[in-house]
Amino acid sequence: MNFFKKYLKRVGMLMLFIAALLTTFQSISGVEASSYSHSNDQGAIESKEESHLDHKLKSIGIALKNLQHIFSEKTQISSSKEVTGEPPLLENRDWSPYPKKRVVATGYTAGFESTGKNPSDPQFGITYSGVKVKRDLYSTIAADPNVFPIGTILFIRGYGFGVVADTGSAIKGNKLDLYYQSVEDVYNNWGKKTLDVYILEMGNGTLTEQTLKNLNEKKSMQVFRQQYTKSES
Repeated sequence: MNFFKKYLKRVGMLMLFIAALLTTFQSISGVEASSYSHSNDQGAIESKEESHLDHKLKSIGIALKNLQHIFSEKTQISSSKEVTGEPPLLENRDWSPYPKKRVVATGYTAGFESTGKNPSDPQFGITYSGVKVKRDLYSTIAADPNVFPIGTILFIRGYGFGVVADTGSAIKGNKLDLYYQSVEDVYNNWGKKTLDVYILEMGNGTLTEQTLKNLNEKKSMQVFRQQYTKSES
């Protein structure tokens, strides 16, 4: 009797193994497992044992399909191909944890119309902090240093990150001047707006080219880098 029970258990394990192989083959090839029938020479098996075995087979089949689905997802995520769809937007982030201030923001350029300097001037495009003007993910902006010291980092909806690098005789109090590369960009992309800006970090009165470069070349931020500059000249 014990021998017979052990024999049935071994046959059950063998059938379980074969069923697992067939289920894997079916998942990969799409071929129905019923197409490959095997005769069972072991005689009658109690209905309770069959029901238990059938339940086990279904569980294994579901587990294998889930494993295949997970593997497929991981492969897709790790693929070197570009991911389709809209890129994430900085505007969709929750900026409420940061302090904010209401300002009037205008746009300016390095040209004569904004600075009174021509390209031949040695100080053309050089800000009060000493760094060159830049329109990037982290752009140079002008502010009143009594409100926003040099080096202060702000998030400005519709513009991106602004780093206070410059001052201006007309920029007093809660006013900002946002750098753009051309007058057309100022008119087409900004103009004049009253809005809340978020203070990410207060400056200490200094800013260097290396600091600005490091901000713009953060690996984690590259997905956002073209968000505000791709449509500008």
